[in-house]
Amino acid sequence: MGYDRPLVVVKAGDTFPELIREYGDFEDWIIKGLGCDASCCQVVNVEKGEALPGPGGLRGAVISGAHSMVTQDLDWSLALEAWTREMMAEVPLLGICYGHQILARAMGGTVDFHPRGTEIGTREIYCLPACESDPLFKAMPKTFKAHVFHSQSVTQLPDSTVLLAKNEFEPHQAFRAGKAAWGVQFHPEAFAAATRGYILNLADTVRGQGQDPELLIGDLDETPYAAALLKRFGDLVMEG
Repeated sequence: MGYDRPLVVVKAGDTFPELIREYGDFEDWIIKGLGCDASCCQVVNVEKGEALPGPGGLRGAVISGAHSMVTQDLDWSLALEAWTREMMAEVPLLGICYGHQILARAMGGTVDFHPRGTEIGTREIYCLPACESDPLFKAMPKTFKAHVFHSQSVTQLPDSTVLLAKNEFEPHQAFRAGKAAWGVQFHPEAFAAATRGYILNLADTVRGQGQDPELLIGDLDETPYAAALLKRFGDLVMEG
């Protein structure tokens, strides 16, 4: 039996077909990572035009990654941005990669292509002092590994947000907006095999940017602390 007020997973796109065949899609990775029963979750495919619920109909929401670009200003993406702006004052939100960028734009930030190209692989993320009092990040170590695969970034954070994490490539790896809305540029739902699939699919692109796909694959690792962050968000929402 499902919950009357589910935790909504907003599906903003699909991963690569071969990864879907072997491991499932973004929403499957997210639901598994949240650690709650699938019956507690509702998937809404906004890219395919499915309607988003109002604040009274959900317990919280996770906005997935996507292969679209936020700067394309697609109709469904602009609608998602407006919905995010309305929801963040009502229910806990977590935006992942594309969702992170949507949340930033909804609050008045800017998104664009990263001047250094694509960040991809397993990377070190550095927590900032604001994490110590943050409800989601306070249990994180000062540094942790996370999977990343993105070419656009939040180039300017909204004025009212709190920067939580960064690394040498990406100055805005995580932020909080308000009391319970978080954006993470990294992928807490991902795992080494999935990131390997991204490196292989984007090998020509990253090679053209001066990165070695074989070295990136060799440096892949599992990321338990990033995964624990997603699980804590699930706990926060379901216990709230």
